[in-house]
Amino acid sequence: MSRIRFTLITLGLVMFVLAGASTGHAQATRTWVSGVGDDVNPCSRTAPCKTWAGAISKTAAGGEIDALDPGGFGAVTTTKSIILDGTTGAGFGSILASAVNGVNVNDSATGTPNTIAVRIRNMSINGAGTTLGLNGVNFISGSTVHVENCVIRNFSGAGIRVATNTAARLVVTDTIISDIGGQGIEFAGTNAANDAGVIDNVKITRTGVGVRISNRASVAISNSVISLNNATASSTGIQTSTAVAGGGIIDLENCQVNFNSVGVQPNAGNTIRLSNVHMTGNGNALNFNGGTIVSYQNNRIAGNAGGENFASLTDIIQN
Repeated sequence: MSRIRFTLITLGLVMFVLAGASTGHAQATRTWVSGVGDDVNPCSRTAPCKTWAGAISKTAAGGEIDALDPGGFGAVTTTKSIILDGTTGAGFGSILASAVNGVNVNDSATGTPNTIAVRIRNMSINGAGTTLGLNGVNFISGSTVHVENCVIRNFSGAGIRVATNTAARLVVTDTIISDIGGQGIEFAGTNAANDAGVIDNVKITRTGVGVRISNRASVAISNSVISLNNATASSTGIQTSTAVAGGGIIDLENCQVNFNSVGVQPNAGNTIRLSNVHMTGNGNALNFNGGTIVSYQNNRIAGNAGGENFASLTDIIQN
């Protein structure tokens, strides 16, 4: 009897250890995807998964998923802090997202909503297809989203949409956003305090509105090109369309805002500030729409069809 008991205890311990090992493996800090992978794999470097969605369930919170080779790894929803890296070594990872969102960031159903930080880098996110994708990056709930060195195109909604219910942060660097039916980047949540947006070295072209605040946000845009947003007469490079006083504040530093139907447009109670900005070829360069445009007197606004001078333009003389 004692021998049987000993055997049962030993088997139980072995099963416990194996279960622990399996759980630990399922939550690796770094996992991998490959065009020739399989989602039944553990997502290790030697046995990679096929999709971002397949790998994310096997990656620990705060971990990283890397692409081993070029491939389309599918749309994905993340409810935890994660890095999705298409890498620039053997190839460029991508997402094809016809009729859906490319990347959803949403921790609203977790025990700690509005806390995750997600980094998306070195990736092509393409909504091309019979039915265009909805939004390239759809930020519903979380703390911060970083988009780095990405190409986002062919979506009917927004390239990047921030629609959180509390103030969140968006950082976009070294990225191209083009061929978007709605907004290149939109801040459209229900947050009572302003989102914080940082956009640097970004090219936004061929969209309905390049950058738009429709709820609350304070956004700093630098070293960027917002051009050729001219599909309709109301297509705008930079716009604050929120009805909330002080809800839309945009600073442009060292930017090109060219060949748009409308260059910049603030609604009443909102402000756009320009410093070292070159504006030419726009149908209407400065469309106040009741808001305030502040110029630091080092801007070059010429060669536009109209809207180059308004009495309500606030000039700031720098010492």
